[in-house]
Amino acid sequence: MNIQNSQKKAAWKTILLVILSAPAVLFAQTAEIPRLENGLPDMQGTWDFRTITPFQRPEALGNKSVLTAEEASIFEAEERERRDRDNFTDTTTTGDYNQFWYDRGEEILGDRRTSLVTSPANGRIPALTEVAQQRISERRAAARLAEGIEVRPLAERCIMGFNSGPPMIPSAYNNNLQIVQTDGYFMMHNEMIHNIRPVRLNDAVHMDVPRKWEGDSVGHWEGDTLVIETRNFARDTAFGNSSANMQLTEKFWMIDADTLNYEFTIEDPTTWTEPWTVMFPMVRAELPIYEYACHEGNYSMAGILGGWRTLESLGQEGQQD
Repeated sequence: MNIQNSQKKAAWKTILLVILSAPAVLFAQTAEIPRLENGLPDMQGTWDFRTITPFQRPEALGNKSVLTAEEASIFEAEERERRDRDNFTDTTTTGDYNQFWYDRGEEILGDRRTSLVTSPANGRIPALTEVAQQRISERRAAARLAEGIEVRPLAERCIMGFNSGPPMIPSAYNNNLQIVQTDGYFMMHNEMIHNIRPVRLNDAVHMDVPRKWEGDSVGHWEGDTLVIETRNFARDTAFGNSSANMQLTEKFWMIDADTLNYEFTIEDPTTWTEPWTVMFPMVRAELPIYEYACHEGNYSMAGILGGWRTLESLGQEGQQD
């Protein structure tokens, strides 16, 4: 009996050691989260997803997926200095905004990952297909013609782009998302481009007509995780290299009452050689989303096209990139 008791104690010690050494995220996922009357997670509110973690892993880091605490501190300091627009010294151009207007954050993610891309394992977007490379070349050639607003990039026209998605990615500013939930819809309102995307929750069939800039989104719950599938885009999306064939799968789940995890996977065989995935957390914001107005789309298009007409009259349009 004494031998059996000793064996049992040793087994329990082993189990306790495994539990105590488990990643904290396992416990965070079981934290109390707000819920709706129907028992589903209440994700409503405004969420902030700013970070200076690189979207893709810098090639110089090779297979290094996580920084040490010291490396992270050095990286953050160097990035803050590099990105400070008040230090802008390029005399060949006027630049853009000064530092006051930027809101990209000053820290990397808490897990010190070297990229937001989690798959492939190298932390980088897969290679473009030959078809995609040809399509991109044709788009650039059309944009250089600047014959009218139709050939200007979607972001320049303030229709789609930047960080608003779909899918969403941290960017220079306006990294805020408002969520509203009902029994039949999950609504996302991005601060950037004031984009509003309704997700139907009680419909598994994608609408093909009319095709929309942000595609057609339907969602379903898998436990406490909301899975959203978006198809039937009008043309390229917030990711300028993508095509209308892009299939987007997004997942939302709450880590705790003030942390919302976001993951998306892109499949577009006509653009990338394999699917790829991005993941990052959002934190609850105290302030509401304010009105966004796009200067370029509202006021500057005449100036953009007028500049091109001037270059054409001077015979210089072919020299521009």
